[in-house]
Amino acid sequence: MKKLKFISAIAFGLLMLLATDVKAQKFSGLDKSPLDQAFFPADYKIPVKAAKVVYSRPQLKGRTLSELAPAGKVWRTGANEATEITFYSDVKLGKTKIQAGTYSLYTIPEKDNYTVIINRSINVWGAYNYKAENDVARLSVPVTQDEESLEALSMVFTPADKGMVLNIGWDKTRIAIPFTE
Repeated sequence: MKKLKFISAIAFGLLMLLATDVKAQKFSGLDKSPLDQAFFPADYKIPVKAAKVVYSRPQLKGRTLSELAPAGKVWRTGANEATEITFYSDVKLGKTKIQAGTYSLYTIPEKDNYTVIINRSINVWGAYNYKAENDVARLSVPVTQDEESLEALSMVFTPADKGMVLNIGWDKTRIAIPFTE
């Protein structure tokens, strides 16, 4: 009986020690560029999705878009990790067929157009290790300007004839990336 009480006391002590360690953990605050995602179709009542994009949402905070996404340089199209896009079935970007799977989405901003890049590398931080040899598809899309300024980078899919469009907006800049079946 004494052994059982002794073992019970040790087990209780270990349990309390573990519980105390959990309470002692320090959790970070909210990320300054929170992670977000968009699906197509966006309607939650439609369970079968065609695509998903996962990205971090940087904010202007008094800075210019050209400071945060410089013209002529490969950009991760967001903050933190490179933006990732998943296609659940084969699609086309321009005339290039892209097989179902997950890819990084990079862009090269310019004044009048953005070069959109779908790249095989995934789970990468930023565009620091971008490798053009891993590109699957590229397409130049025009830039439009809106009257409304968006403080945080935003992405949303919209339906299109025979496919979908990934709309990206930040500040007053807008681009539309068409994906077809």
